[in-house]
Amino acid sequence: MTQEAWGKVRETLAKRIGKNNFTSWIEPLRWAGLINGIARFEVPTTFFGDWVSRNYSDHILGLLNAEGHAAGRTEFFVPVQAQAANAPAAPLAADRPARAVKPSRYRSDDELPGATLDSRFTFDSFVVGKPNELAHAAARRVAEGGPVTFNPLFLYGGVGLGKTHLMHAIAHELQSRQPQLRVLYLSAEQFMYRFVQALRDKQIMDFKELFRSVDVLMVDDVQFIAGKDSTQEEFFHTFNALIDQNKQIVISADRAPGEIKDLEDRIKSRLQCGLVVDLHPTDYELRLGILQQKAEYYRQQYKGLAISTGVLEFLAHRITTNVRVLEGALTRLFAFASLVGREITLELAQDCLADILRASDRKLTIEEIQRKVAEHYNIRLSDMIGPKRLRNIARPRQVAMYFAKQLTSRSLPEIGRRFGGRDHTTIMHGVRKIEELMTTDSQLSDDLQLLRRQLQT
Repeated sequence: MTQEAWGKVRETLAKRIGKNNFTSWIEPLRWAGLINGIARFEVPTTFFGDWVSRNYSDHILGLLNAEGHAAGRTEFFVPVQAQAANAPAAPLAADRPARAVKPSRYRSDDELPGATLDSRFTFDSFVVGKPNELAHAAARRVAEGGPVTFNPLFLYGGVGLGKTHLMHAIAHELQSRQPQLRVLYLSAEQFMYRFVQALRDKQIMDFKELFRSVDVLMVDDVQFIAGKDSTQEEFFHTFNALIDQNKQIVISADRAPGEIKDLEDRIKSRLQCGLVVDLHPTDYELRLGILQQKAEYYRQQYKGLAISTGVLEFLAHRITTNVRVLEGALTRLFAFASLVGREITLELAQDCLADILRASDRKLTIEEIQRKVAEHYNIRLSDMIGPKRLRNIARPRQVAMYFAKQLTSRSLPEIGRRFGGRDHTTIMHGVRKIEELMTTDSQLSDDLQLLRRQLQT
């Protein structure tokens, strides 16, 4: 069989398996001859040969036989120059000199080219609350290193909710429990950068071999590969190869797979095959727990520095954006108090964190207040703004008026308009009534505390 005959087979393969697959896996093959029914090919790496053998041997053999060449099996080998000095030489075709292979940047088995793990991000330092308990439990299960029923694990949520913390914690735990595992953690941006670098340096096969040889692959902020066609193609094939080998994959993003714009449908489908977990925005209890843990750490760092009762509760109520802002505020507060030699009081916190507190003020709407109060008292929202004066409706309506006055900057006439066009004097009466009752009615007082917490979370 001649080179020309192999060229015809290549043309047919290109039509069958698609341009991208052909470019990645068939084009690099070098025909070495048909000997005793064995079709022999030079390949750049052992991994490459194994991959083509598993995925394309049947295609190649079928086309060779269709062309009238009796081929019973394929054989792939690495040229002598591409092998390590201590490896046995593989036979080469007589009519084709072996080509030298550029030294790979991906040869080290000791250190994978991933992102550096943050030593602070462990399971011990992760504060668990209702908004993140499922994500924490799933991450723990993966970190145990045993077989899991969900692959991949997909974590998503807004900025500063703990996605990256959990991924680092998984990597730390796996490396501690099973040091022999090849655990690779990196951002989607780093994956894309290394892929482009491998293309530029003509080391794409080494890139493929590296990423398909890990035991656990963790990719953070996967939304960044959306719209990057070539990177998505490679990510898709890497994903499939690892899943086929029962290797664990952990992915994070800022939104659910189906909501990532310009991400290929086939990738969305693969990501949704495992466990998709939403990290919800923090609630008051979780924020307070985070602050208490962080404050204990700072008390040890700044020995003798006191913090007044109520400061942490104040911050947990006021700073609701995300955990990073919350922790940053506490860091600044302790540093400032240490520098000026003062106790951390509520007044100091308000002065020191004035800009953060202003930026964190949530714009609560009257409609939100009405809805939350109606849900609490189990009445219809239409009754809240309607004309009915029954006690079981009038009292919740006055509670909603009270919170609209206390928690928004709306004027009394505007609040009246939102309550079915009522006069501003009616709103004033409702607010005063609640202020009077809250000092004598313990049940109402408890309701107000609970509702305030929910509305300010």
